[in-house]
Amino acid sequence: MDLIISTLSRALVAGTPLLFGTIGEIIAERSGVFNLGIEGMMATGAVVAFGVTLSTGSVWFGFLMAIIAAALLSSIHAFICITLKGKQTLSGLALTMIGLGISGVIGRSFIGIPLPDRFSSIKIPYLSLLPIVGPVLFSRDILFYIALFLAIFSYIFLYKTRVGINLRSAGESPKAADSLGVNVNLYRYIAVIIGGAMAGMGGAYLSTAYIPQWIEGMVGGRGWIVVALTIFAYWNPLKAIWTSYLFGGIYILQYLLQPLGIPPSLLMMLPYLSTLIILIFTSRSNLLKRIGSPEALGEPFLKEDK
Repeated sequence: MDLIISTLSRALVAGTPLLFGTIGEIIAERSGVFNLGIEGMMATGAVVAFGVTLSTGSVWFGFLMAIIAAALLSSIHAFICITLKGKQTLSGLALTMIGLGISGVIGRSFIGIPLPDRFSSIKIPYLSLLPIVGPVLFSRDILFYIALFLAIFSYIFLYKTRVGINLRSAGESPKAADSLGVNVNLYRYIAVIIGGAMAGMGGAYLSTAYIPQWIEGMVGGRGWIVVALTIFAYWNPLKAIWTSYLFGGIYILQYLLQPLGIPPSLLMMLPYLSTLIILIFTSRSNLLKRIGSPEALGEPFLKEDK
C-alpha cells in the first residue's frame, strides 16, 4: 500500500510541470501559433525562480518573476511569428537555444547552494485523511492545485466563453474571424505570451518544488515532451491533465524498474521514447486534422489576403 501511495504521489509531482507547459502550449496552438521554444522558456523560468527566491527569500516572488521572464521571452517569438511573419519552427528552436543558454550562464553560480524557501506539501483538513486518495491527492503542494485549476479554467475559457471562441477561431479560420471583426494578431499575441508564462510556471515548479535546487540541465527535455503531450491531449486542457500525469508516471517508472536489473540508460529513455512514438504516429498532416489540430496552425495571418 505504501508503495502504491508513494508511486502515485511521485507521478503527480513529476507530471505537474508537464501540465503547466501543456496548458500553455494548447492555448498558443489554439490561436494558430506553434511554439518549439517550451524547453527554453521552462529553463528560463526555472533559473529565474531559483535565483530570485535565493536573493529575496520569497518563493512566491521567485515564482512570479519566473512567469514574467518566460512571458517576455515568448513575446520575442510572438513578434517574429506574428508581426514579422517569420517561420514558427525556426523561431521556436532559436528560443529554446536562447533560454537554455541564459539558464546555463546564470545558473552556473547557483550550483550547490540550498534554497531558503520552497513550495512544500500542504494537508487539506479531513480530505488528506482519506485512505489512498488523501495522501495522493490532498497532500500536495499549492502549485499542484493551481495547475489543476488552470487546466479546468482553460477548458471553460476556450469552449464556453466568447473570448475563447474568438481565440480558437484565430487558429481555425483567421480570415473568417477577421471578417467578423476579431483582431487575429492581438489574440495570437496574447495566447503566445500566456503560453510562455505557463511554461515559466512549469520551470519554476522544477526548481522550487520538484527539486528545490539548481541542477544544470534540470528541465531535461520536458519542453519537447510538452509539444507531444499537446497533440496527445488533442489540444484539450482537460485531457492534458491525465496525459501529463501519465507521463509523470512514465518518469517514475524508470526508478521503479531499476531494481530489476534493467540498464539505467535504457530506463532514462522511456519518457523520450514514448514522446518519439507519439510524434511519429501523429506526424501526418491528415491525421493531425482528424484528431483536432487547429486548421491554421503554423500559418502566418496575412490580412491583405482576406
